[in-house]
Amino acid sequence: MRFLKSFGQFWYDFVIGDDWKIAVAVVLALTVLLAVLSLGLFGDATLAVVGGVLLVGAFSISLAIDVRPNKS
Repeated sequence: MRFLKSFGQFWYDFVIGDDWKIAVAVVLALTVLLAVLSLGLFGDATLAVVGGVLLVGAFSISLAIDVRPNKS
């Protein structure tokens, strides 16, 4: 049982890390990419570019949320 707990903690720390917002943004971007892939809207090369743009955009948005100044 201790092995399973350690294994789960490792993967949580590996995937989530210090900022859960980045992990959520990447998962949402990959979900959108999967939806586009299943609809068959683009070819392989275009899907790669769209996926890269989605991932960079999602990361940038989550980073902008983290570095915005507090209004307090």
